[in-house]
Amino acid sequence: MPQPSLVTDLLYSQGFGTRRICAGLVQQGLVKFDLGAGLVNVIDTDARVEATQAMAFMVQGILWQYHAKAYVLLHKPAGTECSHKPSAWPSVYSLLPTPLRQRPAKTGLQGVQAVGRLDQDTTGMLLLSDDGQFIHRMSSPKHHVPKVYALCTEDVLNEAVVDKLMKGVV
Repeated sequence: MPQPSLVTDLLYSQGFGTRRICAGLVQQGLVKFDLGAGLVNVIDTDARVEATQAMAFMVQGILWQYHAKAYVLLHKPAGTECSHKPSAWPSVYSLLPTPLRQRPAKTGLQGVQAVGRLDQDTTGMLLLSDDGQFIHRMSSPKHHVPKVYALCTEDVLNEAVVDKLMKGVV
């Protein structure tokens, strides 16, 4: 059975800021946990809660659910980049709630990361996660994960263009 976590550590693990910021949220009465009898204000930074996938909690009036790892399926709109440091277009990460962008990671990058990339003018489903092993399994060529792309073109494709595409595009 897992050991109960400090409330501040649990909030930190979910991306609500540094441990100091999380302690401030608790001290200000902005955090509620469902401890079995509905949502209850937690104001003691030394309080401990048992983290389970079914745990619900509220931060600043917004209801959240605990997740050991984050997995997000996002419809990427046109005009966004799959980059944390976008150059010309807004980042897809700006579409996510702050806790998903701030989840701590053992690697140098915080928050969820895109599993693959789509060009700024491409729309479609984009997987994001903070599970490094999952990202590697899904995106590494040596794991041979099949990918299907559906596309619409402005002009009708003729046989010669289709043959060229079937041979592969760099």
